[in-house]
Amino acid sequence: MSKAKSGAAAEPVKMGSKLKLARNGNQSRRLRLAMLVVGCFLVAMTYLVASKPRGLVRSSLGFRTSMLTPLSGDGVLNGDENGRHSTASGGKDPQNSQASAESNDEKEESIQGEKNAIVVDSTSQEVARTHELTEGGEQIRTLERKSSCDLSDERVDICELYGDVRIPGNSSSVLFMESSNDTEHKEAWRVRPYPRKGDETCLREVRELTIRATSEAPRCTVHHNVSAIVFSVSGYTGNVFHDFSDLLLPLFVTARQFDGEVQFVVTDFRRWWINKYRLVLQRLSKHPVMDLDGDEEVHCFKQVIVGLRAHQEFQIDPARAPNGYTLIDFTRFMRSTYSLRRETVNNIEDLAARKPRLLIIARKKTRAFTNIGDIVAMAEGLGYEVVVDEANVSSDMAQFARIVNSCDVMMGVHGAGLTNLVFLPLNATIIQIVPWGGLEWMSMLDFGYPAMAMGLHYLQYSITIDESTLTEQYPRDHRVFTDPMSFHGTEFKVVRSTFMKTQNVKLDVNRFKGVLWKALEHMIQ
Repeated sequence: MSKAKSGAAAEPVKMGSKLKLARNGNQSRRLRLAMLVVGCFLVAMTYLVASKPRGLVRSSLGFRTSMLTPLSGDGVLNGDENGRHSTASGGKDPQNSQASAESNDEKEESIQGEKNAIVVDSTSQEVARTHELTEGGEQIRTLERKSSCDLSDERVDICELYGDVRIPGNSSSVLFMESSNDTEHKEAWRVRPYPRKGDETCLREVRELTIRATSEAPRCTVHHNVSAIVFSVSGYTGNVFHDFSDLLLPLFVTARQFDGEVQFVVTDFRRWWINKYRLVLQRLSKHPVMDLDGDEEVHCFKQVIVGLRAHQEFQIDPARAPNGYTLIDFTRFMRSTYSLRRETVNNIEDLAARKPRLLIIARKKTRAFTNIGDIVAMAEGLGYEVVVDEANVSSDMAQFARIVNSCDVMMGVHGAGLTNLVFLPLNATIIQIVPWGGLEWMSMLDFGYPAMAMGLHYLQYSITIDESTLTEQYPRDHRVFTDPMSFHGTEFKVVRSTFMKTQNVKLDVNRFKGVLWKALEHMIQ
């Protein structure tokens, strides 16, 4: 009996121990489960902090980004790191402006209402509004939609607009939408979107556009999910040098960064010009060119650039260009656009099976060679295969580009035809013949410096008085010969009419022979 009693007494003890063990086990399992949940949460938060998927954090967890993204890919307008451009807020930086004081209730309402606000997206360049809280959550920092124009550049005025931008067709307005109670941003700019600022003769035919902030505008009829670049094809178009220096090169600098996802909006539309450079325009933009003057829609964009980034004459300043573009990048782009086969000139050892090829740009109206036959015979005597041709407004660009690219040396008198050096392969040689009249500075500016920046060998030949047909118009004691630089102190049209429009060249082939020998030496090196 005592054993039974003791066994019965021991049973509750054993049962209590089992219950205690089970309870402890359940607690342990719950503890492990809780630790697992906490661990997963910490891992998830670590991933969110490290990878910064801002949309997920903002919409799911109610957080806002604490870092403001730059407004453009290069961080500054037109490459100006000194911040010389003005803004629609009177020169104030909208990223550093503080929101006006609010009551605690208004702050809380604003914070809750903006949890899902759109923030700056550096890839789409979309700019709306974002807020930044201090650690204590007491201050709110606001980034507003931005409009800014840089009118300080000596070559071009350019405006960049981000937010709700509307371009009514068949108008001269680009409208930047602001809230109705925003009275300090109603500034307006007037821009002629062609990069030859200060040249009134050129800009006389360029349509002036007004860029202004407004709270009232026509409703959008066409929405675009790409950026827009607005420019004119008036000015000096039709002259191949200005086609490249004023439009194609600035278009490359301004548009190439968008990798085709950009809409060209053209004022002073010239169908023949668009057709002539159709291949270039199609490489820079995947969308049909829009004729602003002949359109009736209201086009809406989130980013609009009015005007083209342009640096020096026929040059790119890599320090100011998006992605550090150079003239070598541009010429590589042009060779690719026209599917040109030669990237670089072969050395003399690779020319054993063929003669070096010389292209002579033969002008017909002014600054023409009067003894082209003698020049060809001399060059052929040196071993060149000679091609004589001229590019004009009606030329097939693709066909002429292939001719230029097939040559090792190109020569011509200073003039627009030399612009075709953009199609030459790397390490080719360009020879510029400078007419009489102290035009060396202009020749270097227009073609000498650009040629060297394109990776070409550059040779310059200045003719003597005896090689100029001006001797048939003026006596030898005229200041045209005794003091040609005195003409350069007057208006440029005097220089042009005296030394460029009425002068031809009779090249001294014996004197010039050494220049062609020098070009051959470049291929040996």
